[in-house]
Amino acid sequence: MTKPVDERHDLTPPVDEPRPTRRKDAPPWPARLPPLVNWPVVFAIPFLIAATLVVVYPVVYGFWMGADPDLYEDLFTDDTYLRTVWNTIVFVGLGVNLKLVLALLLSGFFALGNWWIRGLLAISLLPWAIPSVPALLSIHWMLNPQWGMLGTLLGSMAIPNPAWLIDSTWGMVAAIGAHIWKWLPFWTLIMLAARMAIPQDVYEAAAVDGATGLRRFFWVTFPMLSNVFLTSALLSTIWTLSDYNSIHFVTGGGPADSTHVLATLGIRYAFDVGDVEQGVAVALSALPVIVPLIVVLVRRLGREGF
Repeated sequence: MTKPVDERHDLTPPVDEPRPTRRKDAPPWPARLPPLVNWPVVFAIPFLIAATLVVVYPVVYGFWMGADPDLYEDLFTDDTYLRTVWNTIVFVGLGVNLKLVLALLLSGFFALGNWWIRGLLAISLLPWAIPSVPALLSIHWMLNPQWGMLGTLLGSMAIPNPAWLIDSTWGMVAAIGAHIWKWLPFWTLIMLAARMAIPQDVYEAAAVDGATGLRRFFWVTFPMLSNVFLTSALLSTIWTLSDYNSIHFVTGGGPADSTHVLATLGIRYAFDVGDVEQGVAVALSALPVIVPLIVVLVRRLGREGF
């Protein structure tokens, strides 16, 4: 009688099975990665590293440098800083309001649409298209009290030349005027685009109701532009608070540091004086104004569906 073979003691060598070969239609390796590890994430990694190095690290380091309360105690007892705060309020208040009101009025003129008005619109964009540094430096040279073009022109007409770069009041006037001249074309385009988006049916209905001329402007045009105007005012305020070029290249903060704004005084303390921490404190002192403006602006943009 034959005994059954015990499989546990079977010494027959196993047959080598062929290894599976890589299929030609197999998906590439990024598709075989987990869902969160794919090409968008791979491409986002350099951006995150750059943002950390360029944005996050400088901001955190700046807050760390300006964390000493003694820095702000020194600021609030510094006459130059207190005058700079007042200059910033005047510069932003006059610069933003005059710029946007003029842009609103000019947009009504450029909306007429005649061929020669289109030509004037193209010419009016030149201040915005010219780079800031040569444009503002040319204004500085033009206002030179000794050999500037404006002073020579006024002298030829027997008109006394204001002390643009010597008197602090005239210096602020020159800086505000240069800022408005530089940025007025941009905001005029914004207002013009908003005007062109108003349906003509609204104007026709207003004309039937007897709204013409100024009445049409106050009852139709301005209410339709109010959201754009307010959003532009918020954005322009944020940009004007950080405007360094208009003051630096027109007046240089002079005479005797009397025309500085917060954007230029912080640079002066950090690099000219060599007190970097004090310069950072000057910049951080503007955050209580800038942060609420940014929050309001973002909320308005979200509510309007941008």
